[in-house]
Amino acid sequence: MAQFDLIVIGAGPGGYVCAIRAAQLGLKVAVAEGRETLGGTCLNVGCIPSKALLHATHSLHEAQENFEKMGLIGAKPKVDWKKMLAYKDDVIGQNTKGIEFLFKKNKVTWLKGWASIPEAGKVQVGDDTHEAKHIVIATGSEPASLPGVEIDEKVVVTSTGALALDKLPKKMVVIGGGVIGLEMGSVYARLGTEVTVVEYLDRLIPGNDAEVAKTFQRILKKQGMAFILGAAVQGVTVKRGKASVAYSLRKDDSEHTLETDCVLVATGRKPFTEGLGLDRLGVDLTKRGQIATDGHWATSVKGIYAIGDVIEGPMLAHKAEDEGMAVAEMLAGQAGHVNYGVIPGVIYTTPEVASVGETEESLKEAGRAYKLGKFSFMGNGRAKAVFQGEGFVKILADKETDRILGAHVIGPMAGDLIHEVCVAMEFGASAEDLARTCHAHPTFSEAMREAALACGDGAIHA
Repeated sequence: MAQFDLIVIGAGPGGYVCAIRAAQLGLKVAVAEGRETLGGTCLNVGCIPSKALLHATHSLHEAQENFEKMGLIGAKPKVDWKKMLAYKDDVIGQNTKGIEFLFKKNKVTWLKGWASIPEAGKVQVGDDTHEAKHIVIATGSEPASLPGVEIDEKVVVTSTGALALDKLPKKMVVIGGGVIGLEMGSVYARLGTEVTVVEYLDRLIPGNDAEVAKTFQRILKKQGMAFILGAAVQGVTVKRGKASVAYSLRKDDSEHTLETDCVLVATGRKPFTEGLGLDRLGVDLTKRGQIATDGHWATSVKGIYAIGDVIEGPMLAHKAEDEGMAVAEMLAGQAGHVNYGVIPGVIYTTPEVASVGETEESLKEAGRAYKLGKFSFMGNGRAKAVFQGEGFVKILADKETDRILGAHVIGPMAGDLIHEVCVAMEFGASAEDLARTCHAHPTFSEAMREAALACGDGAIHA
């Protein structure tokens, strides 16, 4: 029976980061993972492959729409879907092999197989049982579906199936107007698929800044995507390789049908805890089926911790990573900490959408006085040079103290730009602090400074 200081169950971003950090701090660590490759959903069928396809299709868009404007004249590129998928798979392979290398470098043992917890302090993988002083559950999440919608990963697919379709569909219905649906919908729209997004709410990307969501929908519509909002999907039927999506409009209960070649179900995700034996152990769950934890990621069973998508909070890889590092440091006798108020969210379409902290809606609901600084990318020379002048930066600051409370960006490189505000918020900076920091010219980041200036006396280039 092998003995470890820590066994992590799940090798996704939360799990592998937790394991590597714990090993760096001197603990004897193993990770149980049943996939053939490390990296979890994120590296295998989530974040990384979807970004590869987003990059490929954005490059296609540039060649089709903008090359000629820049004097780059040539034949329009053709899409070799199988080769694009092979490129995507190569990107996955490079990343997953990278995690394997990091495990070997940090002396982390990979227990290959699906794990269960027969009792506190023990983890079973296959026929072998291993002892551990501490166990961290980092098994992530799986796609959630709807009643009346049966997934076959061929015609009716989750994000996993959408990353590996046999051929490009002429029509696609995306159920759900959140991050996954819009990213994958954007991929296929740029490949020539007629994409229609059906969303239950009256707006896209719920939880995000409302003005950003409205602008985002307008831009995606210009790119060819169609939207049916306020619609409740009643069911999906499949016949002869085609699908029919039945839905009703909430405003008048009228019933409608969409005929399509493919349906992408992007209605969120749910914790994946199957086979762990949590019921037998007596691990408490929340009403939503998440593993309940205290302020230090401990479950109701001593010695067992949980992080990432299986617990409360946003289902984001970087949130899981932060929790993984914090738990590892805590188990090594340090003070692990996660600032949940400064966790950014990003949508990797073109333009990108990024946010951190409070929204105008949340501040109004809390009755907190704030000031707003906004700057359009039309005033940013670099953005106009790359045909991405649409969008804006919005910074929210406390009306009295000027402390930055949140930021929202829709525009080029938004996912990278948002971290300037994350660092500022982590150190309690004011909008004036950001505004007085010199920014290189010409860069997209100047839009961040201009928005900060707009919180005071005014932006320069507005």
